[in-house]
Amino acid sequence: MSENGDETKKILYVQTHGVSDPGRAATPFFLASTAAAMDAEVGIYFTMYGPTLLKKGVPETLQIPRAAGGGAYLRHFINQALELGVKLYVCQPSLDLNGMTQEEVIDDVTMIGGAAFNHMAMEADAVVAF
Repeated sequence: MSENGDETKKILYVQTHGVSDPGRAATPFFLASTAAAMDAEVGIYFTMYGPTLLKKGVPETLQIPRAAGGGAYLRHFINQALELGVKLYVCQPSLDLNGMTQEEVIDDVTMIGGAAFNHMAMEADAVVAF
């Protein structure tokens, strides 16, 4: 329950884009951080090519483009989300799709399968895909 007695809202973001599309990499983290700051229970699920964003070394080197040039590195957005309590989940079959293992993924990521994802999606008040 939230402070005003309402049930805590749950939002699940689904990230399907990976390192080949850096312009889409930060948005789920930004929105998830905003929702967490609004006292929602928030998770981001990485599937398809999304897990490539979580490969060790990538967040520190993937710069998110901005119109004025430059931009912050993905690690900035990940740290912000984690600090606000956002949970990160990775799809096990998608790790295989990208030739990755759980050991190659950054810390603070939980590997789950399809049943766990479907359960989270059914329990969420909103599911937003990227």
